[in-house]
Amino acid sequence: MNNNPKEAVDFANSIKDSMKSSEADVVFCVPFVSLAPVMEALKGTNIAVGAQNMHFEDSGAFTGEISGKMLAAMGVPYVIIGHSERRQYFNETDETVNLKTKKALSCGLTPIVCVGETLTQREQDITVDLVRMQVRIAMLGVSKDDAKKVVIAYEPIWAIGTGKTATDQQAEEACKAVRQVLSEIYNQATADAIRVQYGGSVTPANAKALFAMPNIDGGLVGGASLKPDFEVVANA
Repeated sequence: MNNNPKEAVDFANSIKDSMKSSEADVVFCVPFVSLAPVMEALKGTNIAVGAQNMHFEDSGAFTGEISGKMLAAMGVPYVIIGHSERRQYFNETDETVNLKTKKALSCGLTPIVCVGETLTQREQDITVDLVRMQVRIAMLGVSKDDAKKVVIAYEPIWAIGTGKTATDQQAEEACKAVRQVLSEIYNQATADAIRVQYGGSVTPANAKALFAMPNIDGGLVGGASLKPDFEVVANA
């Protein structure tokens, strides 16, 4: 919940030229009120736009919610599902994440599905078990072909907005667990085709080492995406 529409457009305009030669797929996930103007500002560039949330129903008495069909009608290609802050503050559950993931896919959207543990859960050494469970529930009922369209982001809740970052090895261990359980649900080829990201205080200083790990295909970037040197992260 940062930047009004004008500020979001100004930021998009300030960075789009520097991203022209980027080999990375870059997506700006902005608040609902900024989707239309930011999409207009980035039209014709190699930067896509995504929403930060959606509802799992197409329409109905859900005041304040936005449906996947609404996003698709706007031409929005991506949507974040089950971000740790949605789970922590707005009662998102593994089951609603699954419903939203399937609905996003049915609307032609690419869901960026978030999984991750709290500090207590990490201290109890259940990170891998928890992440595996979250992935299994999120992907319940998702076909092999649709699974390849999903992005999964491992974001340890204890590292969101705290300045703490999982070590390269911790992040790799969790992302490897994500890949492993995907291979069990589907097969290895499908698991390899699914993009697995790390999110949790990614910065220009740590991005390159994190993204160099074999099972980390990129980042779900939070606070650093609000700063001009975001291009350093995106090109890491």
